[in-house]
Amino acid sequence: MTRVLVVDDEPGIRMLLRAYLEKDGLEVAEAATGAEGVDAADTWRPDLILLDVGLPDIDGLEVLRRVRATSDPYVVFVTARADEVDLLVGLSVGADDYVTKPFSPREVVARVRAVLRRGRPVATAEQAPDAGLLRFPALELDPGRREVRTDAGPVELSALEFDLLAAFASEPGRVFSRAQLLERVWGYAFFGDERVVDVHIRSLRKALGDDASAPAIIGTVRGVGYKFLQEPS
Repeated sequence: MTRVLVVDDEPGIRMLLRAYLEKDGLEVAEAATGAEGVDAADTWRPDLILLDVGLPDIDGLEVLRRVRATSDPYVVFVTARADEVDLLVGLSVGADDYVTKPFSPREVVARVRAVLRRGRPVATAEQAPDAGLLRFPALELDPGRREVRTDAGPVELSALEFDLLAAFASEPGRVFSRAQLLERVWGYAFFGDERVVDVHIRSLRKALGDDASAPAIIGTVRGVGYKFLQEPS
């Protein structure tokens, strides 16, 4: 059974999330502090952690750093701090997604299921080196190995950032709305602020070096959405 660890200092939130997650067939454990969360992650080995950012002892970002030092569960932040600085910092240390308070528990379950479905495919020796390789003037993308390379070298992306880039690269020139990207990449009907897409796009652009000093890769179509600007080479 898939294990989910809920780390939050509010008993009511832990109880609510446990009820909905267990109803969805998931095994759930709880932690009320960051230290308890780190210990539970080490001993119980959850598949996914729902992690509050504003914990009373160790903040969620530090909890995530400590957990990542010894294991690699999926992590979804639960936070009341929705400003972009916090979100980008969270993404940079390896969070897979986030939800903001107040939230719908059904939304949280949908996010959890979407992250678990996303998976982290690993290349095997049987895969052909260039099977499905997508080449563009500014980058190469290998869907099988989930690897990305630009002129500056290999690029480290989160699972969600890679899936977002792959969606763009699979249909160069197509304009995607936020709603279309949420459905295609996140994989669920979105209940919250669609600007979550903007945050991930900015994080992806930063990782790719997509700025004034490099060829443009992802363009903004004002009032509509985003599109991939490179043509296959």
